[in-house]
Amino acid sequence: MINQPAKHWILKPKLPAAALEKFPEIDPILLQLLYARGLSEQSAIDVFLEPDYSRDVHDPFAFRQMAIAVERIMAALKKQERIVIYGDYDADGVCASAVMTETLRALGGVVDVYIPYRETEGYGMNLPAVDEIAKQGTKLIITVDCGTTNVAEVDRARTFGIETIITDHHDEPPQLPAALALLNPELPSETYPFKHLAASGVAFKLASALLQASEHGKTLGRDPLPTGWEKWLLDLVAISTVTDMVPLLGENRVFVRFGLAVLQKGRRVGVRELFNTMRSDIASADEETLGFQVGPRLNAAGRMNHASTAYRLLTTSDVTEARRLAEQLSTANAERQRVTELTFQQALQQIIPQVDERLLYAVGSDWSAGILGLVASKVSERFHRPAVMMTVSQGKIIGSGRSIESFDITAALRDLGHYFDRFGGHPQACGFTVKPGIDPREVGRALQARATAVMRDDDLQPILLIDAEVVLDDLKWELIEEVERLAPFGMDAERPRFLSRGLQVVAVDTVGKDHQHLRMHVRHATSTARKTIGFRFGALIERLRPGDKIDLVFEVGVNEWNGQREIELKIIDLQPAR
Repeated sequence: MINQPAKHWILKPKLPAAALEKFPEIDPILLQLLYARGLSEQSAIDVFLEPDYSRDVHDPFAFRQMAIAVERIMAALKKQERIVIYGDYDADGVCASAVMTETLRALGGVVDVYIPYRETEGYGMNLPAVDEIAKQGTKLIITVDCGTTNVAEVDRARTFGIETIITDHHDEPPQLPAALALLNPELPSETYPFKHLAASGVAFKLASALLQASEHGKTLGRDPLPTGWEKWLLDLVAISTVTDMVPLLGENRVFVRFGLAVLQKGRRVGVRELFNTMRSDIASADEETLGFQVGPRLNAAGRMNHASTAYRLLTTSDVTEARRLAEQLSTANAERQRVTELTFQQALQQIIPQVDERLLYAVGSDWSAGILGLVASKVSERFHRPAVMMTVSQGKIIGSGRSIESFDITAALRDLGHYFDRFGGHPQACGFTVKPGIDPREVGRALQARATAVMRDDDLQPILLIDAEVVLDDLKWELIEEVERLAPFGMDAERPRFLSRGLQVVAVDTVGKDHQHLRMHVRHATSTARKTIGFRFGALIERLRPGDKIDLVFEVGVNEWNGQREIELKIIDLQPAR
């Protein structure tokens, strides 16, 4: 069995004394947390702690081809031409599809949406879909969360007299399609100042530009929409920004902060019913609720069947339909969890013999294509290596990969492009279809060789970055409240991690199904013991005894039970005290 590598702890640089003198009004530990995030100037601190919509959101026309896209869409709206939104089947794709369709319909557009079936059509545009869209008299296709790699499909659309506007956020391929306009902040040639929008963020910028150019519909001969109407779309943008794991910095922080405020009002019927099904209070929803409950349920639609279930949930105004769809998504999510764990255990049988390889891969003959990325993620996280899962689906070999920071897996696919019919993704996540006649194990070996050529031994040891070293007596309610000011938490803006050295174990036991989780009470020099919980740390019970001294890395949170609130430490890692 491949052992999970021990983490290398790195304590971030300590706050200089000059900073303490510069900001005497800020709690020293909070100031250390800000400094650890590269925030040392008042203006940057203000933007991070208190995002302001009017100040921190960029002009949508900063996209170099936004004016072209808006002009064409405005013409289509005036002529009542049929527009098709070509979406994607994950949470980001369905949210972006909903953003675009709701905006265009509010402006009087003739709009339909096309979301491909993951299992049979795969990611992005495909030629049969373009042919079908053309038969329906479509004049304009607007893609969301896809299109950057679809050279042949955009060309096919042009032969039918259909123009294409691409909104996307995936990496640039060797050749770009000949679209009328291409809005993608990840392209090196793009002038938009923020590079890390989710697909729904890009769609929102296009929606904002359309509302601005049309004076909220007035120039289209319609009763104008209320000023600020577009902000009611931010619940969708927040869901997908958190779920799609884009950096929660800059404009994304604004979208999530204000999007959560919109979502908590419960105006969107489908989302409200989804929260009821989850038995969760929508008024107190936060980024963790979106990332661990809402997002997985929306994604389950496309993974287990068709993403239209999620799209309809987000756009319906009928309570009965919303309740039915919400229950379907929760059922699909439970089945997704079951199938993912079963496939993961099967994949491990192929992974174990690859102990010396830099990249791990497995091939199944009947694995669901919809859960390959989840299984690859579980393998990659457990063994801190790039991982690729492949399956035979509808006569095609479909694959999905997840990677670690030191290996750009989509660049590896690009270098080995002769193996693939199509591929795309980000540095740490990819999807692909293998050309007919090629053995998927040959693809796996080629990727392994590529990883061996570019990765070092040090890359295989996970790094645990720690924000600050504290003693347990520092952890008072005032500090907990200060830490919460750093929310929303997410990629590149993680919940702070603290280190305490030389803690004494007071008591230790396990909790949860199959004793998976570790519950431990620890103390420093005082008699006060603090409660900690370590999810999936249960196996450590064999190595810990009361009286042991440990160094502990943890996050701080609040445990609420029967009306009681207490500070709780979530274990991230621990070692014998040094």
